Amino acid sequence: MSTQISASPLPPPKERRRLRQSRSLTRAQLARRLGVARATVRAWESGRRAPAGAEGRAYTEFLGAFVPSTGPDAPSAKPVPGKPEPLTPAQAFDALYAFCAPALVRQTYLLCGRRELAREAVERAFQLAWQRWPEVARDRDPAGWVRAVAYDCALSPWHRFRPCYRHPEPPPADPADRDLLGALLKLPPSYRRTLVLYDGVGLDLPETAAETEASTPAAANRLTHAREAMAARVPELADTALLHRRLTELSSRERLRASRPPTVRTLGERRNVFWTRAAIAFTVTIIGATTLTLRTAPTHYEPPIAPAQAVQGVPRAVPMGPLSRDELALRSKLHGEASSGSERVEPTPR
Repeated sequence: MSTQISASPLPPPKERRRLRQSRSLTRAQLARRLGVARATVRAWESGRRAPAGAEGRAYTEFLGAFVPSTGPDAPSAKPVPGKPEPLTPAQAFDALYAFCAPALVRQTYLLCGRRELAREAVERAFQLAWQRWPEVARDRDPAGWVRAVAYDCALSPWHRFRPCYRHPEPPPADPADRDLLGALLKLPPSYRRTLVLYDGVGLDLPETAAETEASTPAAANRLTHAREAMAARVPELADTALLHRRLTELSSRERLRASRPPTVRTLGERRNVFWTRAAIAFTVTIIGATTLTLRTAPTHYEPPIAPAQAVQGVPRAVPMGPLSRDELALRSKLHGEASSGSERVEPTPR
C-alpha cells in the first residue's frame, strides 16, 4: 500500500497549479519530466489524489524548489520577531502582474492572432484590475479574473472598426504555425476560447465552463466541435497531446512582452482620472444647459400673431367733382339756417 508523502508540507491543490504555471510548464511537460501520466498531474493539482511513492517524492521536490521551507529544520530559517509586514496594494498588484502577464499575453495572441492587440488587451485587463483592486484582491482566483477580462477585450467585435486593426498582421514564419493559427482563427470565438483554455492553458472542464460562462456539457460540446474543426483543417492535430504541444510552441515562439507593472498602474490611474474629469465636465454642462433653459423659457402662453394679409374687394377712392346747381342751392340753404336751437329739433311742415 502506498504511503502519502509527508516529509515536507505540500501547498493546496490550486497553489500547486499556480507554481507549475509560474515556470511556464504545462501538465504534459511536467508529466514527461516526472515520468507520470498527464492525468496523474491533473489529479494531484485538483486534490483528488495525494502524491505518493517515488513519483510523489519527485513531485514534492519539484514544488519544494519554489516554496520556501518553514519547518524547524530549515537551514536558512531565521527567527523573525512578530508577523511579516503585509504587502501594499501596489506590491501585491505588481506580484500578480509579474506572475500572470507574460504567459497571458501569449495566450491572448492565440485568441486574436494580433500581437499588439494581445498586449493591449492584457494591459487593459490589469488596468481594470488595479481600478477594482479591493474586489480583485479578495477574489478566489485573481489570475482567472484578469484572464477573463483580457479574453473579453481581445475578442471584442468593435476592434474591426479601428483603423489600426483593419488589415491582418504578418503571419508566423513557420508554415506549420501559419496553418495552426489560421485554423484556430477560423473557429467561432466561443469555440476558440474554450479550446485555448482547455488545451492551451490546461484548465479542467468545469473551470473552463465557469470561465466561459457556460454549463459543463455546453463547454464539452464546444471543445469537441473545436477539435473536430481543427482536425479537419490540419489532420495531424487530431491527437490532443500534439494539439496541446503545438499551441504551447506557437505561443512560445512569438516574442511578446508586456509593459512594466508601474507603467500599467500609472496608465490605469491616468485613464481613471481622465474619465472622472470627463464625467464631471459632462455633468456640469448638463446642469448649465438646464439652468439656462429655465431662465430663458417663457412663463406663460403667448398666441402667435397671424401674418398680415391684403384685403380684397374695397372700392377705389374717387375724388369729388364740381357741385351741381341743386347741390349749390342746398348748401346755401343749409348755411343760412340756424346751427342750434329748438328749430333744429322741431320738424318743419311742408
